[in-house]
Amino acid sequence: MSQVLEQMKTRRSIRKFKPERIPQEILDQIIEAGLYAASGMGQQNTIIIQVTDKKLRDEIARRNCEIGGWKEGFDPFYGAPAMLIVLAPKDWPNRVYDGSLVMGNLMLAAHELGIGSCWIHRAKEEFETPWGRELLKSLGIEGEYEGIGHCALGYIEGEYPKTPERKGNRVFYVK
Repeated sequence: MSQVLEQMKTRRSIRKFKPERIPQEILDQIIEAGLYAASGMGQQNTIIIQVTDKKLRDEIARRNCEIGGWKEGFDPFYGAPAMLIVLAPKDWPNRVYDGSLVMGNLMLAAHELGIGSCWIHRAKEEFETPWGRELLKSLGIEGEYEGIGHCALGYIEGEYPKTPERKGNRVFYVK
């Protein structure tokens, strides 16, 4: 079986990370994989924000926790020291699809490189707030963007999850 197909079959979401920083060279490879995701009409409209600054990472985690309704102190990023936030223009009809393809590429590339990942929601809600819009502005990002997801990244703490059996009756053939 091809290595790509094997990575697709064995990648799992990780929910416990070591605090150890990921080298920029590895993050760059993961980002590059995201940039090569398919996009509607080849428009490549998605953007990726890398966050490794602990102060900003913790602020995003705090806001994400509030949006999710968890108790103060819960880390919805499970201790991941890095995150890649995927956004797409609000007026682009394929924004969610294109952003989802980017997220998939990010997670598969991370797995191939020995980095754990987990898709964390609530980016949409974060970037609808004045705080989120101001963050984009501070980065020189102009226009209206919708948060698609956060790709939490880090070295895995503990055992890698086993791949569960696939459910049956999910494929139908018309020949």
